Amino acid sequence: MGYYNNPSGQPKPRRAGTFLAGLAGVAIGALLVWLLFSSVPGLAPKNDNAATSTQLTETDRQSATASVEITTDVTDAVEKAADAVVGVTNLQAANDFWSQGQGQEQAVGTGSGVIYKNEGGKAYVVTNHHVIEGASGIELTLSDGTKVEATLVGSDIWTDLAVLEMDDANVPDVAELGDSDVLKRGETVIAIGNPLGLDFSGSVTTGVVSGTDRAVPVDLDGNGSEDWQAEVLQTDAAINPGNSGGALVNLAGQLIGINSMKIATDAVEGIGFAIPINSALPVIESIEQNGEMIRPAMGITLMDLVQVPQAQREETLNLPADVKEGVVVNSVVDGSAAAKAGMQQFDVIVEMDGEPVGDIIELRKHLYNEKKIGDTLAVKAYRNGELMDFELELVDNSAL
Repeated sequence: MGYYNNPSGQPKPRRAGTFLAGLAGVAIGALLVWLLFSSVPGLAPKNDNAATSTQLTETDRQSATASVEITTDVTDAVEKAADAVVGVTNLQAANDFWSQGQGQEQAVGTGSGVIYKNEGGKAYVVTNHHVIEGASGIELTLSDGTKVEATLVGSDIWTDLAVLEMDDANVPDVAELGDSDVLKRGETVIAIGNPLGLDFSGSVTTGVVSGTDRAVPVDLDGNGSEDWQAEVLQTDAAINPGNSGGALVNLAGQLIGINSMKIATDAVEGIGFAIPINSALPVIESIEQNGEMIRPAMGITLMDLVQVPQAQREETLNLPADVKEGVVVNSVVDGSAAAKAGMQQFDVIVEMDGEPVGDIIELRKHLYNEKKIGDTLAVKAYRNGELMDFELELVDNSAL
C-alpha cells in the first residue's frame, strides 16, 4: 500500500513520508542542543548588555596601561655615553675669620667632565679650564653618585681645556672618541652634562650641528678686549652653566666635542659651542705628558682676511682682486720666528708647507697638528700685492 506503480516498475517512497522524516530530525536536533546548554550553563549566550560593557571597559583599560619601551638612536647613544660623563666640583679653601687663615674647603662651582682614558690604574678626565680654575681641591661625582677625589694634571687657558686624574677603581665607563672633522651641518648631536649643578646631573639635550670650524673671540683676562679666537663647533643643543666640560656626542654615542661656552643674551638664543675633539686631542696629550700645552709658535697675532673691509684690502693690504681668503698678520713679536724670517704687519698668509690657508682655524690646525718645536715652516704671504716666501724655525710658545 505504501508504493505506487511507475513506468520502470520500481517502487518509490512517497513525498509525504520524506517530509515527515526530515521534520522529526530537526526536532530531535533542537532537543539535543537545548539539553547541552542546560547541562553546561557557561555555553549559553548572555544578553546582559551591562556585563558586556564592563568587559569591554576592562579590556580597553588593560590596553591603555600596557607598558611600551621606546628605543631610538638618541636613547641608544645616551645609554652608550652617559656613564662616562661626571660632575666636577671646584673646591677652594675659605678664609677663617677667627684665625685669619685658610679654613675648610668649600664648593665654589660645579661643571662637567668626560672620562676619556683608563690606563695603568688611573682614569683621566677632560673638562674646561674655567671649571677648575683657582681650585685647591677637585671632587668628581660619577654617574652612580659616587664621590671621588681628583688631581689636576694640567690645563690650558687658551683652549679652555684641563685634564684631571683619579684612581680607576670606581670608573663606570670610558667615552669612545669620534671624528669631529667628518661632522655635517644639520647632523644630530647630544649634549650630556650637569646644567645648574649636580641636582640635574646627567641631563640630556639634543640639537644639530649648526656650524663647523667657527672662530669665536675670547676675552681671557676679563679686560674687555679680545685675546684669542677659540676654534669651536656651533650647536643649538641647549648648553647651560654647569654643562661646561661635558660631552657632545653623535648618534653613535661617540665623543665629538667638549662643551665649552654659550652665548646667552636677550638677542641671541640657541647658540652653543663645543671644542672639537680632533682639536682637543693634541692639547690633552701635551698636558698628559708635560702638564701644560707646549705649542710651536710663529710669534704673530692674526686676523681673518674675511673680517677686513674691501676698501682696506685695496688701500692697506694692496691685495690682488682674486685673493679672497687668507690670514692677515696683525703684529709681529720682536725676536720671534716670524720676525727673524722677515715677516711684517699686514702680510697676508695664503699658504703653509704647500697647503692653502683660508683662515685662522686652518692655520692653527696645520701649525699645531703637523708641526713640532724646532721644525721649519714654509710660508707664502702677500705683501703690497707681491707673493713672497718665508721660512720660519718654530720655537716654544712659552718662550715668547
